[in-house]
Amino acid sequence: MTSAVGRGRGLIATMIVIVVCSGVVQGYLTPLLPVVGDHVGIGGVGQNNLYLLSQIAFTVLTPLLSRWGDMWGHRRLLLVAVTMVALGSLLIAARPTTATLAVGMVLQSAVVGFFPLLAGILRSRSPEHGRIGMSVLVGALLLSIGAGGFVAGTLSDEHALAGLWTAVPFGALAVAAAIALPTGTAPRAGRFNLPAALLLTLGLGALMLVLTEGEAWGWTSAYSLLTSAAALVLLIAWVQAERRSAHPLVGLGMLRDPRLAAVSAHTFCVAFGAIGFLGANAVYLGTEPDGEGFGLGLGAQDISLVSLAMVAVGFLGSALTPRLARAVGDRAVLAVGGCAGAAGFLSLCLFHSSVPRYLAGALIVGLATGMFEASTRTLSVEAVDEAETALSVGVNEMALSLGAAIGAAVTGALWSAHTTAQGAVTGAGYQWAWAACAVVALGGAAVGLLFRSPSDAPTPGAGLAHPRRTA
Repeated sequence: MTSAVGRGRGLIATMIVIVVCSGVVQGYLTPLLPVVGDHVGIGGVGQNNLYLLSQIAFTVLTPLLSRWGDMWGHRRLLLVAVTMVALGSLLIAARPTTATLAVGMVLQSAVVGFFPLLAGILRSRSPEHGRIGMSVLVGALLLSIGAGGFVAGTLSDEHALAGLWTAVPFGALAVAAAIALPTGTAPRAGRFNLPAALLLTLGLGALMLVLTEGEAWGWTSAYSLLTSAAALVLLIAWVQAERRSAHPLVGLGMLRDPRLAAVSAHTFCVAFGAIGFLGANAVYLGTEPDGEGFGLGLGAQDISLVSLAMVAVGFLGSALTPRLARAVGDRAVLAVGGCAGAAGFLSLCLFHSSVPRYLAGALIVGLATGMFEASTRTLSVEAVDEAETALSVGVNEMALSLGAAIGAAVTGALWSAHTTAQGAVTGAGYQWAWAACAVVALGGAAVGLLFRSPSDAPTPGAGLAHPRRTA
């Protein structure tokens, strides 16, 4: 079976199975947590702590799985990551308790390794399909995130905990697909830098903690300030350890390449709103309209349909990105993606009082999401040597996660500053949040203009195909 999926369409089709599992896992628990929380006795604070735990695990596992994949083999680490996700999904479904939810969600966080490791296999086994392959995988991811939440919510309408089984069959299929995949680039020599890994884990954990809990603690409280200081000290120590090491964990020297630096900064800026505002988007859709026309009062099923529409447009944007790159170039694609995100949030600022008007802006944001996820993942692969493929994509995934986390934290802070006596967000709170997302997305467009393609295209044996050679 391995030879049958070694190249071309068979390889991409097998990878789609794994990416769909990733999307379902990322999308199915969000609408279920309130119901599951009531069943197992976890209140709002406990649910938020579970979300925090998973976000810390996401951030920490990204560089670890990427580095291990480049060192010990992409397929080997992908099989480990997929097995972790499958076991976590089964644990949550079979025995939902506070402890199993926490352990299961940490295991499921291994989905962050899927894209970096798949990129390493795709680049080495079928470089001529690199760009179109990445765009198809991103599109499949977006669609499966929306579909996973919709299916899980529908199942839970019949039985409160039935939706927890949504990810289990997809996890089993993903394990089978990972076994069928061929090996990628031969593992490179190196030694795992344990001190750097510990410093990065603790530093990112502290950073995610303050970003997630800062609103509840108060951004100027002692807890927030001390945690921020700890994160800063730990991350500075990590940078120093990386610079002194002959075997760096992340390889910060990669960011000296202006192409990778521009792509990572663009990813951060667009993800700030396009992904960071997703939770707030559902809140606005479900909030009953106030006297000024803010809020749409939709039910859970209608909200999931809006989310499906956004990811469907995102799939379209992802599919069109390679063709657009051939026509206007990579730099223009990055700029257009950032401008599209800004236009979508500006539309939300101006037109938000009815579902059709709000949907117009939301769909533009969805289009920008598909474009930036496809383009930045592809370009982060092409910016480095083949031996560092997974690590480079991992750096991009970290930029995405941090951008989304900081975007969500900024939105929460702006909302907290504009609430009524009853705790409802005022129209000004929504307006400020949309405006902030638009401004940062424009910054992403500006950074995209700094990107420069290499003067000579990589050959099929050295990396992904140049856009003008992509079939």
